[in-house]
Amino acid sequence: MRQALAQAKEEKAAAIETLEVVRDGVSKSNARSSSTLIRSTISGLILDIPVKVGNSVTQSNTFNDGTTIATVANMGDLIFDGFIDETEVGRVSEGVPMKITVGALKDVSFDAVMEFISPKAQEKNGTNEFEIKAAVTVPEGVTVRSGYSANAEIQLEGVDGVLSVPESAIAFEGDSTFVYVVSGEKKYDKTPVVTGLSDGINIEIKSGLKEGDKVRGNQIIEKK
Repeated sequence: MRQALAQAKEEKAAAIETLEVVRDGVSKSNARSSSTLIRSTISGLILDIPVKVGNSVTQSNTFNDGTTIATVANMGDLIFDGFIDETEVGRVSEGVPMKITVGALKDVSFDAVMEFISPKAQEKNGTNEFEIKAAVTVPEGVTVRSGYSANAEIQLEGVDGVLSVPESAIAFEGDSTFVYVVSGEKKYDKTPVVTGLSDGINIEIKSGLKEGDKVRGNQIIEKK
């Protein structure tokens, strides 16, 4: 009987201790060894606390990553994470400047620098795309939240102070390009030109035109 009574007392004490650990996070019998101070590796803003009071947590070790108890981010050191098509990835490299625009922030853009290009493609919507990451510089007074959707613009090539015309004014015939220069009232001279870079709207004219020339746009054919 004494042995049964002693065993019952031990079971009761163990149950009380378990209750204290679940309820308070520490038991009275071993408060010193059960208390754990967890420090973040960075100073920043707490974005998420996935665990609740009473949840069990495990320490990271060689067999598992442990339980995430909080997500902390330094909002002054932001990274753009996106994807680039396989047809364009060969034309970019680490260190190139980028311009980041956020849909939620109108009329605001950020400078960024490419820091990472994935060596392996991922299939997305039937096409192969490569993950890219860029360090973003946020201007003072602008609040950026984690998880915003954003687009990146990368200037692959550029020229300044050149003659250009709307790309719609260019006529293509085989490997040759032409424009129709206005020579009089309803008169146009078909003039061959050498083109350069294009931004999808305007195209560089390397030769064939001079400043002040007027060119005709797309030919309009009237139905009779």
